[in-house]
Amino acid sequence: MRLSGPSAAKYLAKPDATKAGLLIFGADPMRVAMKRQEAILALIGPEGEAEMRLARMTAADLRRDGAALSDALRAQSFFPGPRVAFVEDAGDGLAPLLATALSDWRPGDAVLVVTAGELKGKSALKKLFEDRGDTVSIGFYDDPPTREEIEAELARAGLSAIAPAAMTDLTALSRALDPGDFRQMLEKIALYKWGDATPLAPEEVAALAPGTIEAEVDEVIHAAAEKRRSAIGTLMRRLEGQGVAPVTLCIMALRHFRSLHLAASDPGGPEAGLTRMRPPVFGPRRDAMVRQAQGLGRAQAERALQLLLETDLTLRSSSRAPGMALVERALLRIASVR
Repeated sequence: MRLSGPSAAKYLAKPDATKAGLLIFGADPMRVAMKRQEAILALIGPEGEAEMRLARMTAADLRRDGAALSDALRAQSFFPGPRVAFVEDAGDGLAPLLATALSDWRPGDAVLVVTAGELKGKSALKKLFEDRGDTVSIGFYDDPPTREEIEAELARAGLSAIAPAAMTDLTALSRALDPGDFRQMLEKIALYKWGDATPLAPEEVAALAPGTIEAEVDEVIHAAAEKRRSAIGTLMRRLEGQGVAPVTLCIMALRHFRSLHLAASDPGGPEAGLTRMRPPVFGPRRDAMVRQAQGLGRAQAERALQLLLETDLTLRSSSRAPGMALVERALLRIASVR
């Protein structure tokens, strides 16, 4: 039996312990591992592994000892409860062995959970689990998590109140981040909102999103884009004291003004341009960048990029000029352009 979409998510959250086997496959090993972990946890509970109700085997183990799988399916634990025999990194070469084990499966045996990489449409392993009525096959492709999957993940962590704008930002982030990074971000959000009954706000999503620019670096770049010359010197001294490298600061400024240039050049306007960027921009930072792109325009953004590129080349050359002073001069000149 093959499941996909919401049906697959629902099954992985609560697998049927009376089924003989479950195949989880996909090109993204992190996503496959997370879904496998979710399914096994639902089958045997948090204490299942400690109670020896989980047997782990790799494809290499079974190639050396094919009888190990049948033994694992029938082995009894000292503790009562469902059991799982988990086979990792399987391929089509293991299909005959797995078919034999499944044909000998009887109620009361351990559930066979198998993970694999990307499988072709005519894969023998995939066909084995799809054609049997007592096994389930679930494949994960390049599709990002759905809104329902994100809500279910947060609900499992105890967070059910989510503002619509925050959910929109989370959905956009799920398309931009790797599954593992996105899962970690959801865990961070759940920990941050622990004991807080107020709905998750887009500002909180923006603050907890990975890859957020450090506050001081962000502030000095925003000061240059907003032509606040008087703030640049103080912020640069603070960054210098923190040991921020001039090249790093210049690269981050280039990235920021490149985004402003793309936003200012978008036919739909700066807001539409920022919405289409990957990774996406969120919350108050997005609002600030919309204002900056509108204030600068394409011509001034191009001039800013030219100044920063010249500074970057000088920093990487044999020049003996102090690096932070060069970056500060570039930011002041950007802030002075009219």
